[in-house]
Amino acid sequence: MAFKNKRSAKSWWRKYGPPLLLISPSIILVGIFVYGLIAANTVTSMRDAHTVAQYNGARETSFVGFENYAYLFGDPDFQHSLINLLLFTAAFLLGTLILGFLWAWLLERPIKGEGIFRSIFLFPMAVSFIASGVVWKWLLNPGVGDQAKGLNRLFQMLGLGFLENSWTSNITFGVLAVALPAIWQLSGYVMALFLAGFRGISDDLREAARVDGASEWQLYKHIIFPQLSAVALSAVIIIGHMALKSFDLIMAVTDQLTYSTKVPAIDMYNYMTSGDYSNAAAVGTILLVIVAILVVPYLIHDAKKRK
Repeated sequence: MAFKNKRSAKSWWRKYGPPLLLISPSIILVGIFVYGLIAANTVTSMRDAHTVAQYNGARETSFVGFENYAYLFGDPDFQHSLINLLLFTAAFLLGTLILGFLWAWLLERPIKGEGIFRSIFLFPMAVSFIASGVVWKWLLNPGVGDQAKGLNRLFQMLGLGFLENSWTSNITFGVLAVALPAIWQLSGYVMALFLAGFRGISDDLREAARVDGASEWQLYKHIIFPQLSAVALSAVIIIGHMALKSFDLIMAVTDQLTYSTKVPAIDMYNYMTSGDYSNAAAVGTILLVIVAILVVPYLIHDAKKRK
């Protein structure tokens, strides 16, 4: 029996040993710099390290469990940040999905200059959020009347003064203005995803449906849309997680002190720069959980689909 177990162990090692040794450095690095740091962040979020002295060990700290999380969820300012995050994510998702799909639908049929149009739609994605944010900060200037600049000034010149608004200065919906540059920048990426999905649908399948008497709407409803569902889900996951962790664009368009556009990532930055590392870590953990709720079910679904 022992001899069989020994032979079995040697056989297992010959089969799996070399691959494990090959990927072991990556496993170690991921374990330390990803999951190790997540664990350290979680531990920090459960201590009362609200000053630099406490975090550095100059003053004593104690374990407080979920008190920091309870404080954050009970704080009206953090609740405002969560609502802003929901509004921003919803606007970002809907805007990019609708525009991306429409552009892909227009380019799906071969047209003259398709490459030029595709490049124009994809170009914004090559620009960093910081660079585009600086331009959009001027475009979304909240000044009206004689103080109007950017889009408000353009509306005045076109005789559309009724469209002037406070943009990012609006306390309730100001964060939706920040979604405009985000939509402008990522719609081309979503277009590329949908265009690849359109091009992956066989022409023979479409022709067979038309021969069977299917109208264009029936063709899209029963053949094309179901084929694009996986592409749409991928776009939702990618854009959704980008929206949830948005920071640089918001900082470029406004700043970390603008109440109307702040989101949890901004709160985390503010807590950290003020030395409140426990609350900063708690916000980071909350964001991690939110992103995991969005991404993990998709990964599980994808893994089951591949089996």
